[in-house]
Amino acid sequence: MQDLKEAISPPITVLIVEDEAFIRMDVADYLSDDQFVTIEAANADEAISILEHREDIEVVFTDVNMPGSIDGMELAGLIRQRWPSMSVVMTSGMVRPSQSALPGSVKFFEKPYDLSELSVWMRNARQGVK
Repeated sequence: MQDLKEAISPPITVLIVEDEAFIRMDVADYLSDDQFVTIEAANADEAISILEHREDIEVVFTDVNMPGSIDGMELAGLIRQRWPSMSVVMTSGMVRPSQSALPGSVKFFEKPYDLSELSVWMRNARQGVK
């Protein structure tokens, strides 16, 4: 019965915010192959513009360190304020913030991360299991 429910539910739309193009494309390709709808942004400024114009995004996956007016940590805080029901996943290979340093219920995956674990977390987030 669970398989039938998953089969008829719409795909999860994920906004991938990563300044490294090859990493961004790799994540997008993997998630697309795993039946997610992916949207890509090269920095937080671009991500905010996308978020302001789309209502179908359920998850934002963002790097911590990015160029632009704000970094991934600030982007996550802004999302918590403006779109509190949206799930946020952060990643970094340079910093490892403590859970208390992360805004709200943001999940952190250290680089290099396992894309299959990331995918499972995103599916669970939709079901309210974070």
